[in-house]
Amino acid sequence: MELWRRAANPWNQEVLIGISFDLMWAALIAGIVFVTGHALWVRSLATANGHGDDAPAPPGLPARILRHTFSARAFHWLMAISMFALLVTAFFPWAGIQFPWVTIHWLAGVLLILTVVYHIIHSTFWQDFWSMWVGRDDVETAKREVKRFFGKEQPEGRKAAKYPLDHKMYHHAIVVVTFAAVATGVLMMFRVDTWFWARNPYILSDAMWGVVYVVHGLSGVALISLVIAHIYFAVRPDKWWITMSMFNGFVNRKDYLEHHDPERWAGDGPAPQLPEQT
Repeated sequence: MELWRRAANPWNQEVLIGISFDLMWAALIAGIVFVTGHALWVRSLATANGHGDDAPAPPGLPARILRHTFSARAFHWLMAISMFALLVTAFFPWAGIQFPWVTIHWLAGVLLILTVVYHIIHSTFWQDFWSMWVGRDDVETAKREVKRFFGKEQPEGRKAAKYPLDHKMYHHAIVVVTFAAVATGVLMMFRVDTWFWARNPYILSDAMWGVVYVVHGLSGVALISLVIAHIYFAVRPDKWWITMSMFNGFVNRKDYLEHHDPERWAGDGPAPQLPEQT
């Protein structure tokens, strides 16, 4: 399997021109292998996490707890639209499906950039910026779950705050890949005529353009696997309660108490009154 594509420039210098087409199929296969392996693991090997929904409910806890505000949901779906448009316009032409994809691709890229900028501002000033960062409780709970999986008796760890560890790790991976795709994508926009500027392919050398193409291509194929994994978890029956909250914004009291610690996350709306500590 080839990783890169090379060609000679007008000065007969061999330069990178992008990643190999084989990597697209490798990313697709990797995503399918992951979701298949995880489904089999959950079916035959995984142990219950030990958390029940019989924890005492804080006084005044409503029947539904706000998980995602309208603005957060709008950001998510706009980003999803832009991401799918980018992947389709990037890889369908490689597979032989030809259409006027260049303009659609950079427009989808602009939409992605706008959603990312909005999300950074919104999460910094209107949300809990640190809610997505891995904390000590997340690490300790993960250690106990791994030991329990291998048959060792372990006390239960604390339930998650708003986001469990696997959500946070996925978020960090998608941040790295998306920023790489955005940075290189903006540079590549200088090679085509857009609404913002006329094309100027001479801002970088041929060798540097090759690096840009490779990083952009690697980001794209990584997104294939990440998107497959995201869709898989979104449609799993045991995760459907999370997916529905991205449509209507809420989780019910049962799922909230089963999966979340009210002292670590009280919802994104008015916080329920917590029991007094004795």
